[in-house]
Amino acid sequence: MTTAIRIYVDADACPVKDEIYKVAFRHGVPVSIVAGGFIWVPHDPLVERIAAGHGMDAADDWIAARVGPSDIVITADIPLADRCVKAGATVIAPNGKPYSEESIGMTLAVRNLMTELRSSGEVTGGPRAFSPRDRSTFLSTLDATIRRLQRARADQPHT
Repeated sequence: MTTAIRIYVDADACPVKDEIYKVAFRHGVPVSIVAGGFIWVPHDPLVERIAAGHGMDAADDWIAARVGPSDIVITADIPLADRCVKAGATVIAPNGKPYSEESIGMTLAVRNLMTELRSSGEVTGGPRAFSPRDRSTFLSTLDATIRRLQRARADQPHT
């Protein structure tokens, strides 16, 4: 038996929600928009709005508890990306960078190092500004990911 593809969005600070809707609607893929509280979503049967609660990691925990190999997770949160990659999901950052089992360990280590440096008073700067190129890269990565997962589903024997 195959499982339908679903996109889970860590939505509170996601800069590419409109792009996600555009690609998801084109492919007919359902989207779960997960936030701490109320967040606007298009009125469409493919879009589900989840208010996970205001706890520190409520949205992250909600997403991580549900994802699996047929799912796509959109997040800039490295610890959430790590949890979702370990659950077998495909994870994409809003700038289009995919996270994999091969890359997530180093990404998490760098994130933890930078957090430690900042907490000790080092000035490390923040992430670079989100650019139109990031948006374009994200669109093509999400589209290619959905196509790859749809092909994989089509190749599975139906029971």
